[in-house]
Amino acid sequence: MKAILARFKEFCQAEGGPTTVEYAVMLALVVAVVITVVAVIGTGTKEAFQEFNDEYDAATNQ
Repeated sequence: MKAILARFKEFCQAEGGPTTVEYAVMLALVVAVVITVVAVIGTGTKEAFQEFNDEYDAATNQ
């Protein structure tokens, strides 16, 4: 256990540690934005196809 704590302390004091954390935070933000954009585009696409389907059904049932 002491070895793990020593390595963690060394990691936190090293210059690369904070940089790694910063990159992880930026990656998380990018992933969140991508998921949001895909969800919005998916909803818009679904609505467009549903509208087309409704109009097609109305046109073919007359």
